[in-house]
Amino acid sequence: MPPAALRITVFLHGTVIMHESGISRSRDERVGQVRDGTDPSLRAFASYVPIGRAAEKLCAWQREGAAISYISSHRRPEDVEDDSRVLRAHGFPEGVIHSRASGETYAAVAERILPDVLVEDDCESIGGEPEMVSPHVRPEVKAGRTWIVVREFGGIDHLPDDVAALLRFRG
Repeated sequence: MPPAALRITVFLHGTVIMHESGISRSRDERVGQVRDGTDPSLRAFASYVPIGRAAEKLCAWQREGAAISYISSHRRPEDVEDDSRVLRAHGFPEGVIHSRASGETYAAVAERILPDVLVEDDCESIGGEPEMVSPHVRPEVKAGRTWIVVREFGGIDHLPDDVAALLRFRG
């Protein structure tokens, strides 16, 4: 059993939640919707939905003693509040939603909060690695932590329910 203080941080948009019109579409179609940028549900943040069984997966980790937190792509407080409402409405575990301050990078957010495990997506629809968290975190900060990258809009259902197995996951 992992220590009770294990901190898991999950990126929200594209990793565990998505635009409502992505429902019943393939992962590739969802990526295409974002690249196209014309779908109004992309900006309707209050109507975002879980990707797969993300809420259940995070609840399983929380039941094992993990403290869950999130990173939002939003900077505006009202948009972060929309994220909070979406998480509550869909049964995600309670947790702090971190966002970037003006001029702050996602890597700086990760270095500020220092999670034991960070789960993010590969940001395929918006430019890939330059937009991700983990490639830009200093090596000394990454050392001893678990950094998991999933396919954007592919969800986290395939990740282990068991937190000890998650710590060893190399996908």
